[in-house]
Amino acid sequence: MIRFTVEVTVSGGLHARPASVLVNLLNGYRSTAKMIYNNKQANGKSILSVMALGVKTGDELTFEIDGEDEKQAVADVRALFERNFAI
Repeated sequence: MIRFTVEVTVSGGLHARPASVLVNLLNGYRSTAKMIYNNKQANGKSILSVMALGVKTGDELTFEIDGEDEKQAVADVRALFERNFAI
């Protein structure tokens, strides 16, 4: 399992579009993806679960990714946040 934290810099936080991009990315991996924010946990592969966290711009978000392809999943999630969700 790999645990890491990112700062959310996308305007408006993890609203529908960026949440959808993130969930679609994570669903491309076999690894599980847990997101932790404000003592709440979400399944990173569920759009409703991710949006229910209510993550806003400037918030820190922790991921726990676990599985056979976790290293690539972590690299791709970090890259997504670094490029501010630009596709």
